[in-house]
Amino acid sequence: MNDTIIRRNAFGTSTAITRGIWVSVKAVYVPDQSIPCMQQYVFAYTIRIVNKGTESAHLHSRHWIVSDSNGRMEKVQGAGVVGQQPYLQPGDSFEYTSGCVLQSPRGWMEGSYQMHRPDGSSFEAAIARFELALPPNLN
Repeated sequence: MNDTIIRRNAFGTSTAITRGIWVSVKAVYVPDQSIPCMQQYVFAYTIRIVNKGTESAHLHSRHWIVSDSNGRMEKVQGAGVVGQQPYLQPGDSFEYTSGCVLQSPRGWMEGSYQMHRPDGSSFEAAIARFELALPPNLN
């Protein structure tokens, strides 16, 4: 993905731009769904995908790498996101929220979306790495 620009923003956020597709992420810790004494730390993340390019793009599939501070790493792949495969015309956006459970209070996620163009070509739109961690006052 050498045609990708990655921006590291505030803690728990990231932005990546690949071929006109902007993918911005914001992650938060969800304390009311977490059970630290059982090593269950729940994080929610909201992703906004914006087509700032000049060509349409169809989100076909996703690929994630999820890692925690204990060294556990999981690869997740699947069709679409939250049961949808959005088709983004230039200027369109799509936003969704999902989550993950870690066995430690800290970790990270990164990945990509496989995007298809109307001409049949495809590319990987990067999801830049973002941190998953408890807020400082809870550590």
